[in-house]
Amino acid sequence: MIPAPGLRVPRGILGGMDTIDVRGPRFGAAVTAAVLAAVLVTSGWALLAWQALCFAVGAAAGVQHSPYGWVFRTLVRPRLGPATETESPAPPRFAQGVGLVFALVGLAGYLWGPEWLGMAATGCALAAAFLNAAFSYCLGCEMYLLARRSVPVRG
Repeated sequence: MIPAPGLRVPRGILGGMDTIDVRGPRFGAAVTAAVLAAVLVTSGWALLAWQALCFAVGAAAGVQHSPYGWVFRTLVRPRLGPATETESPAPPRFAQGVGLVFALVGLAGYLWGPEWLGMAATGCALAAAFLNAAFSYCLGCEMYLLARRSVPVRG
């Protein structure tokens, strides 16, 4: 049984398929929201560059291999109970790419102007990260699912 990408399923139903603990991306979103809030408060382009790097690693290697994924896997997850829900890593990975685009636009705004562009792009990324952290609603994941549904199935 192969679920639709982004579908949350009880642990064990997917057998040996590659899935991730749903709490990992949510933890990463909480850290990301804190970093992006600090960027807005300080106008610190270096912090935004760090976040862009985290987004890039998450988009290229998967959220489970990003710096925040490593912290979750090594420091947080061992202190939690076993995962009760898992999900496909593809939607969160796509969301990291969307976050990277916003972070790069924000960096361009902070470094070369106008500064309002940096603030606006960072604010959009912060809003998306907050939605994921607080309500487990991933905008980038929803974009991924919409894109997948719009592509015709070949068969």
